[in-house]
Amino acid sequence: MDSVSSEHVTANNSMGRTGPLSGVVVLDITRVVAGPYCSMMLADMGATVIKVENPADPDYARTFPPFAGDAQFSAFFSQYNRNKKAITLNLKSEEGKTILKALVKKANILIENFRPGTMDKLGLGYEVLAKENPALIYTAISGFGRTGPNSSRPAFDNTGQAVGGLWSMNGYEDRPPVRVGTIIGDLSASLYAAVGTVAALREAERSGIGQVVDVSQQDSVLSLTENAVIRYTLENDVASPIGNNHPFVRPYGQYPCKDGYVFFGGYTDKFWKISCQLFGNAELVNDPEIDTMEKRFNEDTYKRRIEPILNNWFSRYTKAELEEIAGDKIPLSAIKTIAEVVEDPHVIARKMIVDVPVDTQMVRMIGNPIHLSNMGSPKMDQAPNVGADNAEIYSSLLGFSSEDIEHLRAEGTL
Repeated sequence: MDSVSSEHVTANNSMGRTGPLSGVVVLDITRVVAGPYCSMMLADMGATVIKVENPADPDYARTFPPFAGDAQFSAFFSQYNRNKKAITLNLKSEEGKTILKALVKKANILIENFRPGTMDKLGLGYEVLAKENPALIYTAISGFGRTGPNSSRPAFDNTGQAVGGLWSMNGYEDRPPVRVGTIIGDLSASLYAAVGTVAALREAERSGIGQVVDVSQQDSVLSLTENAVIRYTLENDVASPIGNNHPFVRPYGQYPCKDGYVFFGGYTDKFWKISCQLFGNAELVNDPEIDTMEKRFNEDTYKRRIEPILNNWFSRYTKAELEEIAGDKIPLSAIKTIAEVVEDPHVIARKMIVDVPVDTQMVRMIGNPIHLSNMGSPKMDQAPNVGADNAEIYSSLLGFSSEDIEHLRAEGTL
């Protein structure tokens, strides 16, 4: 096998994507969601993301439903791995370690989501890789972070929800707590990791020195608990499930209508006055029992006076009718099913539902919530098969010949 140059290069035009991160090379050594979503955000914005998988044990999210296309390829996997390249590499082999170090010399960023210490045990921790490329951004996503007494513990999304406090706050007060109905620990950690990675990249471009971006699911979930921490530290008030209510404003929650439910948040004096006028009860604005925000928040007053008023207003209309009547004037929105959201003209106009090829089929999936005025609409490439880009990546970045690649594949390195 030919020797590999140590000179750092960015992605060439034939391999890279267009966008603000065009030319940035990312080695993605992650699996499932906490990590793949982070690198997908970077790929959507133009980075060349190279997904690195063990040839004998690729990302098991490839087996997650639903499936699409003639080959029944995982659309779940595709949603978090679109716009990437894919190579195989056995990091447990000595040859594989050598090859990763060579790739690091060509990269700007490496993202991993192993349990802290795993990469060090492989001889591929940050200190080792930084010697190969001092400007390397090493982004590590884990359940508990790289420091602290619990750093070595295994974790899943539910772990983050449990230890970050969010699980204990969600649900109804007369029932056990309920997990948030999505993988908020994985997703929030990925988003924070993307922000931290871009910030560290900016610093590396300025100073030539890389660093570790350390993001934990516990930290990420904790940051989403709104006022729970200060309520506890200031007043010793421990947040607990309160259903669809809010701890200190009313009316602000879910209310039934003809065909479902709406969110109504008209708790301020301004919005309460507009609401009373819109629904034909202007006289309530000056009702001395409910004429201020503070009075309407009183639990007894709210139950006895406000709830019946709201139920009378909303029960006469459908979700669409209520949005037509009031949506432009007060905080009132239909509580939509996913089917309604996917078909929402506003969501479509925001390009939050995009067509992505999955095998032989075009699948509508979540777009990128970051909208940059100069970026345009990124091209959506399908998620790659295992090792689909071995020849391209290893030849263009490391100069391997087809014979080198075949030899490495035969011996189990690729």
